[in-house]
This record gives sequence, C-alpha cells and structure tokens, in this order.
Amino acid sequence: MKKIFFILALIFSTASLSFGQDNNALYKDKLKEMMQVSGSIESYKVVIVQMMKMFKEQKTEVPVEVWTQLEQSFLEASQVELVDMLLPIYQKHISLDDLKAIIAFYQSPAGKRFSQKTPVIMQESMQAGQQWGAKLAEQILDKLKEKGY
Repeated sequence: MKKIFFILALIFSTASLSFGQDNNALYKDKLKEMMQVSGSIESYKVVIVQMMKMFKEQKTEVPVEVWTQLEQSFLEASQVELVDMLLPIYQKHISLDDLKAIIAFYQSPAGKRFSQKTPVIMQESMQAGQQWGAKLAEQILDKLKEKGY
C-alpha cells in the first residue's frame, strides 16, 4: 500500500500544471484536452496499470480475466473521475487563457515529443524515486542507530 501512495504522491507532486476560474464547461473541456495532449492521461494510466500489477501479485487466486476486466474498467472510469477531482484545483491556479497557451505548447513539435515521453519518464522516475526513498530510509535508520535508537 505504501508503494501505491508513493506512486500517487510522486505523480501529483511532479504535475507542473495547475489552473484559475472561468466558464466551467469550457474550462473542463480544455482541461481534458490539455491532459490528453500533455501525456497526463497516459501517465495516469501507467499508475493504474502499476497498481493492478501490485494487486495481482498479492491476490494470485484471482483469475486473469477478472484482472483484465477490472483494469479496463478503471482505465475508463478513473479518467472522468480524475478530471472532476482536478478541475477546481486547476481553476484555482491557472486561467483559461493560460490553459489554452499550455495546450498550444503541447501541440508544438517540442510539446508533442515531451508528451510522448512523459509516461516513460514518469515510470522511470517512480523507479528512481523508490530507490532514492529506500536509500534515504536506510541512511536515516543508520543515523538513528549511531545515536543509540
């Protein structure tokens, strides 16, 4: 479970986009578009797939077909849920005009390349973050041991 929370925390902490207040329906449409063109949707899919993989390892008695159905259903439903959850956060920090400018960047050649690589970067970053976290935990425990705890 700690691994799941770490993965989610890493994703939300590395998301560099946030949003301001305008027409809700238009803003929501633009937010969905930005998430699609930026690679965020694909990145969130990576998290779901990783979570399913961890649960599969823990619940080996569950048939493969059940995992396949669950994964597909979560991949579809969670995107809508996520956009609804993120909408007020993004609206609070970024204007509609800024959101449109962000979309324009992601539609540029550099933005397209960046968005295509985002899921892979995120996946590799999660692995690096896990290694870093384990190393940090070990160092903290060593320091505590040195101090007699």
